[in-house]
Amino acid sequence: MELYLILIIVIAIVLFLWLFFTFIPIGLWISAVAANVRIRIVTLIGMKLRRVTPVRIVIPQIKAVKAGLDLSINKLEAHFLAGGNVDRVVNALIAAQRANINLEFERAAAIDLAGRDVLEAVQMSVNPKVIETPAISAIAKNGIELIAKAKITVRANIDRLIGGAGELTVIARVGEGIVTTIGSAKSHEEVLENPDQISKTVLNKGLEAGTAFEILSIDIADIDVGRNIGAQLQTDQAEADKRIAQAKAEERRAMAVAVEQEMRAQVREMRAKVVEAEAEVPKAMATALREGKLGVMDYYNMMNVVSDTTMRHSIASGDEQKHVSDDT
Repeated sequence: MELYLILIIVIAIVLFLWLFFTFIPIGLWISAVAANVRIRIVTLIGMKLRRVTPVRIVIPQIKAVKAGLDLSINKLEAHFLAGGNVDRVVNALIAAQRANINLEFERAAAIDLAGRDVLEAVQMSVNPKVIETPAISAIAKNGIELIAKAKITVRANIDRLIGGAGELTVIARVGEGIVTTIGSAKSHEEVLENPDQISKTVLNKGLEAGTAFEILSIDIADIDVGRNIGAQLQTDQAEADKRIAQAKAEERRAMAVAVEQEMRAQVREMRAKVVEAEAEVPKAMATALREGKLGVMDYYNMMNVVSDTTMRHSIASGDEQKHVSDDT
């Protein structure tokens, strides 16, 4: 019975020690004490209860103390609970201290919570970053297309990281400046002779306003001659004018055909009326003979005139055919 009781006590002690060392990070506490970081075990237990991973708070605190920064555990834990990256903020503060940049914990935490990489921002303040633009197409006044690429050297402005525009805005503004500068040039040769004029013009526009960067320089990395847009537009305009002229000519032809058909219809109508009138002539002559309005001699004289006229028409037609044959 006593052996059974001793076994239960030993198991209970082992279970208690296992739970104790599992719930309380003794190893982490020993590391903090060895690094001269004053932290109590009760504080670590409180972190566990608040569902805060102690190692993500204690390790950055150790780095801060070793770097000579005065940061409290409460500030680090509050930033962690707010969803921030404590280790990145502490690294940024250490890098800023080494570079003699005035950066407080509150601003670094605010930058981190805003979604910016505060460590990269500090590094860019010391070592400027080069941003390369894509190929930008612009057309000079003489209609020649130029394709340019630029390299933008920027330095992070820590004071404007919160609410400032990013790299895409800088690239867009520089591209707009390049298009404006090339578009205002009289010829593409002028731009090719002085490509640095593009950089000077763009820099004078103050493109960095409202951004999180300070533009140090803009260098034209490459510039190529593209298509002759002016000549192409003139060709397209000439082709369009040609099609318009053809359409108008087709319209006039259609109108002429319509007029011709209308005139032919009128001629056919007139011929029909003549035929109808000619058909009424014998009836009228018979009526005139019966009523005595037309004598027999008058009728024969009229027939002689008709025959004479017909003969003359026949002779004239024969002469015309003879002249045509001689000419042939």
